[in-house]
Amino acid sequence: MKIYHIALPLLASCALSSCIKDEPANAECDIEAAWVHFNNPAECVWNLSDTMKLVPSNITDIVFEVRAGTDRTAIAPQFKITPGATISPASGTPMDFSSAPILYTVTSEDKAWQRQYRVSVVERLRTTQDTIKHDFERYYLYQEPGSVAKYYRWSDYQNEDGTEANNWASGNGGFKIQNTSAHYDDYPTLPLLEGTVSGNAVKLITRKTGPIAIAVKKPIAAGNLFLGSFVSDNALTDALHATHFGLPFDRKPVKFTGYYQYTPGEKFTNQDNNVVDGKVDAGDIYAVLYINHDEQGNPYTLYGDNVLSSENIVLKARVPNVERTDGWTYFELDFEPCNDKEVDLNLLNNFGYNLAIVFTSSIDGAYFQGAENSTLLIDQVRIVCEKTE
Repeated sequence: MKIYHIALPLLASCALSSCIKDEPANAECDIEAAWVHFNNPAECVWNLSDTMKLVPSNITDIVFEVRAGTDRTAIAPQFKITPGATISPASGTPMDFSSAPILYTVTSEDKAWQRQYRVSVVERLRTTQDTIKHDFERYYLYQEPGSVAKYYRWSDYQNEDGTEANNWASGNGGFKIQNTSAHYDDYPTLPLLEGTVSGNAVKLITRKTGPIAIAVKKPIAAGNLFLGSFVSDNALTDALHATHFGLPFDRKPVKFTGYYQYTPGEKFTNQDNNVVDGKVDAGDIYAVLYINHDEQGNPYTLYGDNVLSSENIVLKARVPNVERTDGWTYFELDFEPCNDKEVDLNLLNNFGYNLAIVFTSSIDGAYFQGAENSTLLIDQVRIVCEKTE
């Protein structure tokens, strides 16, 4: 009996050891989060949250923004990577970020896969112009790591290290999930090269999605473009939170101007992919300035479900009734106060506000309702700011 009782746990232990040994090694090789440390953070970053970055799976460029004059010659980023993976250079190694990004390579636990990330530490500079111009001249084809699909992205400028700022985002990354074989010219957000007001423009088209998306009540994908970022990780399961609207801004906007042209599609469909008789699609064009931290100092972002309703919004400008036009139409709007809030100049000077600019070819596109082929063209957008002394 004693032998039986001793042998049983030994056999169980051997079986458990065999199960652990036989479990396949992890094939993932992602950076999930990155952070940097400064002994004097108030002198190096505008907000403490600027030292921490969550890294979605579709992102391989990690950018930390610091105050002008910050010593970037020996910064030691630390990384949270997928279990079992390794990273080179090692997490916590001091590196010189003063002139160029550093390339990091993550290798999966099974050694079969690698993924490379470009990590930058750049100076966030003050806005020196009274009028911010968005002419949509800079665009390029982007291919996500591990994917054969390509789609267009826009960047108004390059960072000081030569990387693209990628200040504009769109839902093209979400469309790719259901349409990996689609040609990049069949995506919802495209460059427009002819028939523009001047130079290049943007063409936003509401497209049909695919069978899986239709099955989960997402039958259309509106063309959209916005200041911010698009996180494709949850584009199918939580699409309203895939759009992160706004970027830090340090000037008080007073006017929002530009040109648009709109043509609605023929048949408006609802989330059940049923045609709604008599309903005509419309576009949407707006800009908002909002407080980018909560009361505890945590980062605050506007999403698809609160971009026009959040209590953090202090200024808003929205084009009324973006309906069919005969040609290019000029708009000029004042930024109006919201939520009985005034712009706090101290907060503004410390990049405590985000500015979001949003364009979409279907006003209810966030809820996957609209008309296929509804088309919104956008060109020569301007944000006119309050003049400084």
